[in-house]
Amino acid sequence: MQAGTRYAFPADFVWGAATASYQIEGATTEDGRGESIWDRFSKTPGAVRNGETGDIACDHYHRYPEDVELMRHLGLSAYRFSIAWPRIIPAGIGQVNTRGLDFYDRLVDELLSHGIQPFATLYHWDLPQALEDEGGWTNRATAEAFATYVETVVGRLGDRVKHWITHNEPWVAAWVGYGWGKHAPGREEGPAGALSASHHLLLSHGLAVPVIRRECPDARVGITLNLTPVYPATDEPADVKAASNVDGTSNRLFLDPIFRGTYPADIVELYREQQPRIEQGDLETISAPIDFLGINNYFRQIVRADPEKQVVFVRNPEGEYTAMDWEVAPDAFHDLLVRVSRDYAPHRMYVTENGAAYPDVRTHEGKVLDPERQHYLELYFAAAGRAIDDGVPLAGYFVWSLLDNFEWAEGYWKRFGIVYVDYPTLERVPKGSFQWYRSLIAEQRAASVTR
Repeated sequence: MQAGTRYAFPADFVWGAATASYQIEGATTEDGRGESIWDRFSKTPGAVRNGETGDIACDHYHRYPEDVELMRHLGLSAYRFSIAWPRIIPAGIGQVNTRGLDFYDRLVDELLSHGIQPFATLYHWDLPQALEDEGGWTNRATAEAFATYVETVVGRLGDRVKHWITHNEPWVAAWVGYGWGKHAPGREEGPAGALSASHHLLLSHGLAVPVIRRECPDARVGITLNLTPVYPATDEPADVKAASNVDGTSNRLFLDPIFRGTYPADIVELYREQQPRIEQGDLETISAPIDFLGINNYFRQIVRADPEKQVVFVRNPEGEYTAMDWEVAPDAFHDLLVRVSRDYAPHRMYVTENGAAYPDVRTHEGKVLDPERQHYLELYFAAAGRAIDDGVPLAGYFVWSLLDNFEWAEGYWKRFGIVYVDYPTLERVPKGSFQWYRSLIAEQRAASVTR
């Protein structure tokens, strides 16, 4: 797909880009911010590549006007950012840090002054360490603390912010953070810990939805899930069953309770020995009606059954892979959007993250040319256009990411941004993909006026 694609996006389609607080803000000890689990985890020897941390990151906390100006130049209609819980309530519960709220006040006003809609994510993995010390997301009390934190934030910003996302990728927070220990808080508790954290993350989402609606009556409320298309390696029954188990754990474990008020029976059976405590009314709370579903997607999975490991993820020998070793699979992305729309019927859908890491370098002229990323985005936007043609209620697309940033356990090694960040100087350099996206947005808007 080139700029000027045959896919005509709706006139009110939201053209966006996304970031996350710990990955870009820096200023981790300034203006009353408390310690987060990622502050603690990133300083744990061996946890993050090269021992890197988010202490400075992109210094967005001080440079946000420059970054918003980049968004304006890009032509964004919306910006998805996350709010750092420890910046608002340093201990997770108790005293509110007004200086933290002041920062997001300034950011929101800056966005609105440039005609950019704020899409605020209330939790993108930076849990206050004080709550983790009490059990973190395996403790039911954390879900209740989240609702109080949400009340504080929406009560301050809800007069201007109308799109609210409760959580970003609860699967990752639960399984990678509490099951496998590869992300903060670094707990290796297997399925029991992951399922407990998953349930409490979902419960906190359900508790937050009515709070947001009360504090901001005209809010549109949603949640962002990282969803992965899963395919069996063959048509053999064992491979089909293995793929179903992976799909259930990765996708249906979150989609079903949100949209159907139940956990998938096959996954409950699969993990029957590790099930968390579910209290009466929890699933009713979790399935509170939402206005939209955010979908993050970066790859697909091909699954083969294995007698020892249960499942093995198969590499496509003919596939194209990004620097994260994730397969470029736009047709699977299209299939995912269609499947979610068909099976769960969300009122509205947004692609809240999609993008690719590649080993970007600056030329002698100081430019950053990234044709691989541009090609990736061309393919995925075309797939989104096909999904809209197929009836998917896709209302917007947020490229990940606006800026190169702290890529969690990978540190600063992997670059996803459409803006290059020279970390020693913090200079911002729009890449070739930035210019391509800018042209696409402008041409689609011009075409919608013509139509």
